Amino acid sequence: MTQPIRIPAPAGVAPAAQYSHVVAAAGRFVAVSGQLALDGDGALVGAGDPAAQARQVFENLRRCLAAAGADFTDVVKLTYFVTDMAHMPAIRAARAAYIPDDRLPAASAVQVAALVGPEFLMEVEALAVVGE
Repeated sequence: MTQPIRIPAPAGVAPAAQYSHVVAAAGRFVAVSGQLALDGDGALVGAGDPAAQARQVFENLRRCLAAAGADFTDVVKLTYFVTDMAHMPAIRAARAAYIPDDRLPAASAVQVAALVGPEFLMEVEALAVVGE
């Protein structure tokens, strides 16, 4: 298998959100990251509002999937990264809003140390398989 190709986030998506893909014989394996962003003043978008933050994360994820030629129906694995597990209900609610009739496998949740920065509250990574 070839090495992943790292591609910057599409226009209008948080700079930290990005995706990479590996082309294999059976199609493309796409890894997509939806993350929080800072506004023009450097403040965290939706600060103090986990629901707003989670919606932004899933919107970034949707747009990165689209840029990679994929959508939520191609996703085979989701992983949530949070600094506080109290954010999980907001992430699950955003997931339900963005993926109606959700048939995706249950996501794994990972709590990361606050050492990555106080602004890092949540991120969702998706692995999608796109047929050629």
